[in-house]
Amino acid sequence: MVYDLEKENKEIQQRYKNLISNTYRTLDEEQNKIIRKAFDIALDAHKDQRRKTGEPYIYHPIEVAKIVANEIGLGTTSIACALLHDVIEDSEYTYEDLKKIFGKKIADIVNGLTKISVMNHQNISVQSENYRKLLLTLSEDFRVILIKIADRLHNMRTLESMRDDKQKKIASETIYIYAPLAHRLGLYNIKSELEDLSLKYNNPDVYYDIANKLEVAKDQREKYVEEFKKEVSEQLKEEHLNFTIKGRAKAISSIYRKMLKQNVSFEEVYDNYAIRIIYKSDAKNEKFIAWKIYSIVTDLYHSNPQRMRDWITNPRSTGYESLHLTVLGPDKKWIEVQIRSERMDEIAEKGVAAHYKYKEGFKQNSDDRNFEQWVSQIREVIEQQQNLSTSELLDNIKLNLYSKEVFVFTPRGEIKILPVGSTALDFAFSVHSDLGMKCLGAKVNGKLVPISYVLQNGDQIDILSSQNQKPKQDWLDIVITSKAKSRIKAALNSEKNSQVAEGKEIFQRKLRHAKINFTEEEVNNIQRYFNLKTSQDLFLKFYEGSYDTTDLKKYVDSKSAIKTFLQKFRKSSPTAFEETPTTDLDLIVFGKDEEKLNYSFAKCCTVIPGDKIFGFITISDGIKVHNDSCPNAINLRANYDYRVMPAKWVNEQRYSSRVKIEIEGIDRKGLVNDITEVISNAMSIDMRSISIESHNGIFLGTITLEVKNKSQLEETLKQLKGVFSVTTVKRM
Repeated sequence: MVYDLEKENKEIQQRYKNLISNTYRTLDEEQNKIIRKAFDIALDAHKDQRRKTGEPYIYHPIEVAKIVANEIGLGTTSIACALLHDVIEDSEYTYEDLKKIFGKKIADIVNGLTKISVMNHQNISVQSENYRKLLLTLSEDFRVILIKIADRLHNMRTLESMRDDKQKKIASETIYIYAPLAHRLGLYNIKSELEDLSLKYNNPDVYYDIANKLEVAKDQREKYVEEFKKEVSEQLKEEHLNFTIKGRAKAISSIYRKMLKQNVSFEEVYDNYAIRIIYKSDAKNEKFIAWKIYSIVTDLYHSNPQRMRDWITNPRSTGYESLHLTVLGPDKKWIEVQIRSERMDEIAEKGVAAHYKYKEGFKQNSDDRNFEQWVSQIREVIEQQQNLSTSELLDNIKLNLYSKEVFVFTPRGEIKILPVGSTALDFAFSVHSDLGMKCLGAKVNGKLVPISYVLQNGDQIDILSSQNQKPKQDWLDIVITSKAKSRIKAALNSEKNSQVAEGKEIFQRKLRHAKINFTEEEVNNIQRYFNLKTSQDLFLKFYEGSYDTTDLKKYVDSKSAIKTFLQKFRKSSPTAFEETPTTDLDLIVFGKDEEKLNYSFAKCCTVIPGDKIFGFITISDGIKVHNDSCPNAINLRANYDYRVMPAKWVNEQRYSSRVKIEIEGIDRKGLVNDITEVISNAMSIDMRSISIESHNGIFLGTITLEVKNKSQLEETLKQLKGVFSVTTVKRM
């Protein structure tokens, strides 16, 4: 292919100028020189490289740097590192080269980014190893994660050029890892865009359906916002306030989550857009003005007290501050209104970067402390990583990424922020690990409570402890915070390890008495005989005295009995162990070469011919076929992509599948007859079961159908929606 190099060079220079002229922070001449030097080296390093789209590769680092400089709002070091982030991996430049040119700090950050990138390209073990690598960078330099998020955002924006299976793998990893991180770092705009783009590739039908409906409703939304602005602005101007009012549609992924959570259609989601009132203020009057605006809005419109959120008095751990209220707007529909100062809005938009910009002058202590507390908590868990498997580390960190928070007080009146659902035992560990280890119970607001007490906003907690107390296994069911879980597991593992070592010595003595050799194969056989998961469990049983020499003799006797049986069985039935395929091999083919392989359908989702599907290679049960919209699909693709196989239907007409549908509406005479008329006569579908209940004139039913393919099901759902007084029909 022939490229217009002169035109491309002009475009590269134009993009660079655009980067420099649109930075969140003001750059001086010296800082501009560093960024220019980084750009020149990146340009040289990538001069012969192109992206899958055919564009010069340098476009990518420039765009990542733009996200870092403007959307995240970081400074010179981060912008330079964003430009250089692929240089070590993709060119002749080394860590030592960058260290000589830019110094240790920039070289270390680029090196950290390279480590994560290398992990991305290796199809080894669980993808959460990638997550572990990401989180470990918190102990080195926080900017590595921020630049990596920018890198992932640009990759998601340019995902069209990838193969379908690659798109889904990257989108799943994004929703599983990067969106939660962006959320926890206060990058709410980036988090929403990552979630939307992930939905676009993981579930395109849903994404485009909601996007189209939002576009259709755009004029009506803008008209509504103008009406709201007009009514509210008059009142705010009378108070001589300096403000702006904006209206925006909520994120597509956010609307979809509400549809799933509330089990409603798009039309039934009542607050799919929000209005934001942003005001100018000095530090002294910031909170006062917020409540003044709140008072004006609630005087004009009825508010829903259950949906009031005060993040100004108690900011989130990310430093986010805002007043959220839901009011009955001009058209008597509920709408969310967010009230925040320019400073608060900037922190909500830019997260970490704005947070540090406003360190001085504006309530430095509270949000700084909260944010640093979160970072140190993550670091603490990572430092304990030797006691955790990768999947445990992943679960522990993710546990707190999206969690809402509860605000409680120490006996001295200091605020502690913990995830909603935290217990008194979680609180004890958050104060100090030793206090957690020795926790007996607690006094909450002066009243004695057990360690399992679930904390409520405003509780004042005094922990009761004893030197004789030590962690127990059931404590893991009581705590939810990652710090508490990791500390308890470390203590239990330490005790368990000494018991296992002692049990192993006892086991070896018993083997000698039973005249059995201590070999790895023999240990595995004995473990299987006793139906235990690991050799550690076996040694613990001997430590506890559950098994002794008599049990080992039974094992020896059973071994000789099985051997005799197998010899007899093989003589009488030479083909007894040949498995007969139970599935139709012509139905689904797998992989790029469309191979015919044995498979079975996963139990976690319903698959019917015509559905988008994929195969998953299980460890002990062959290939399982999942629906693309299976609740486990994102987890499987993000964590075990190397075991996911593309799959497609070959002859969908030869197969039928049972599908459950839910139907709802206003009850009337003859309704059941009209429903069965559509299913049995109009569509000629076998109806395996029907259950309809009616309460106060509203009916809810579930029907099990035997359908041949997806198009037959969709046509049936369409016809059922047309039945008089039926309001909702959907596949379960």
